[in-house]
Amino acid sequence: MTAGFDSVLNRCRLLPVLTVPSTAMAGPLADALAAGGARCAEVTFRTPDAEQVLKAMAAHGGLAVGAGTVLTPEQAERAVAAGARFVVSPGFDEEVVAKCRELEVPVVPGIATATELMRALKAGITTVKLFPAESLGGLRALRALAAPFPGVRFVPTGGIGADQLPGYLADPAVLAVGGSWMATLAHVESGAYAGIRRLTAEAVEVCTP
Repeated sequence: MTAGFDSVLNRCRLLPVLTVPSTAMAGPLADALAAGGARCAEVTFRTPDAEQVLKAMAAHGGLAVGAGTVLTPEQAERAVAAGARFVVSPGFDEEVVAKCRELEVPVVPGIATATELMRALKAGITTVKLFPAESLGGLRALRALAAPFPGVRFVPTGGIGADQLPGYLADPAVLAVGGSWMATLAHVESGAYAGIRRLTAEAVEVCTP
């Protein structure tokens, strides 16, 4: 699965995590993210319209769009049918992983402990989401987990903002960083697309070597 997710990211190290209440917001949001330099995005399955939002953003063509907050195999199936190129879950669930393998889509399950990480490794997963990263201790927690598992790549998400981004990116165990500060729910609901474009561009600049 690692190679598959690497391929989808295509060296993109910034993963905007989006909660979008309405399908009507999908197009302008995708435009703003792409204009800011984003190349991928995660649409969380937290709203009634999430499936249609994902479908609209996937059709945009400027972003590799995946599904986040996927809790069940059925959600994974619906997400892939809507165009998701990868699946992210907040925790590790064997059935979700198995369904994603069946659908041949990369899956990035969430972990918070060494025990969960060992379960993920046993299932053949070597790229995991560290969640909720900042609440768990941030970069110190990530480094503590990475030390005994040198082959694992992390996508830290949860409570991360622009100030924390450079530190995470500097760690060799970090594949990409997920966050919502570029396009918060308040930004999206108020139509602050110029601000989303600016914040995305600033974050992309930090990610660019």
